[in-house]
Amino acid sequence: MSDQPLSVAYSTCPNDTFIFAHLQRDADIRTFLYDVETLNEQAFVERHDVTKLSFHAWLLLQHRYELLSAGAALGRGCGPLVICRNDAEVSLSEDSVVAVPGEYTTAHLLFRLWRPEIENRIFMPFDKIMDAVASGQADAGVIIHEGRFVYQDRGFDCLVDLGDWWESTTGQPIPLGCIAAKKRLGPQRIAEIERRLRASIQSAFGDPDSIRAYVKKHAQELDDEVIAKHIKTYVNDFTQDLGAEGRAAVEFLQKMAKDAGIID
Repeated sequence: MSDQPLSVAYSTCPNDTFIFAHLQRDADIRTFLYDVETLNEQAFVERHDVTKLSFHAWLLLQHRYELLSAGAALGRGCGPLVICRNDAEVSLSEDSVVAVPGEYTTAHLLFRLWRPEIENRIFMPFDKIMDAVASGQADAGVIIHEGRFVYQDRGFDCLVDLGDWWESTTGQPIPLGCIAAKKRLGPQRIAEIERRLRASIQSAFGDPDSIRAYVKKHAQELDDEVIAKHIKTYVNDFTQDLGAEGRAAVEFLQKMAKDAGIID
């Protein structure tokens, strides 16, 4: 590796802190933690050498950032949910207002693919979505991350599971987020980063107690059971290696987005 420290950015979500917990201890790594949409936005100005990205953002930035085979959030039964208040009778129409966790999130892309006619989409941090729906600022909201484990307890119903919609429509696992590295780092350095990230993931799986405090320190939902469910849902075999099936799912997402005129 180069003597120049690597700028590595990822979200505070348990799946990200889980996979980076060991890597972030290395002396040549400088870490920066933000919500996923901030990471997406920063990538457009190439703020960090290595960064977590929504697959939606990566599709727009793939000419600048190399997709790593390690670190992805991709799988089945883990898609975003469209929720409403459980005391409200909501039937989404083209006039509905829907809160979405960021313009470049995969959740936004999936929602547009599902209901392209709904244009009244308001963007906000993912942890503000349920508050916006509860207050009536939005008729419905698209929730991600830990939200899927707590929305019912907070008084919401699920209108649609966009993961179920995606899987039934395409037959593919759902690509949510990835880790990408600046192409200017060069193939050799990118390969070394990927190797080290995969080793970090394997170390976390091998000794989860060693990274538990780090994960909990940054989690939005501090309940141990919620954190454990989050990691189990979003960290899987695809996280260790996208493989042919994972890359095919990403290509399918790109084709659908192009066919819908959402990306060029």
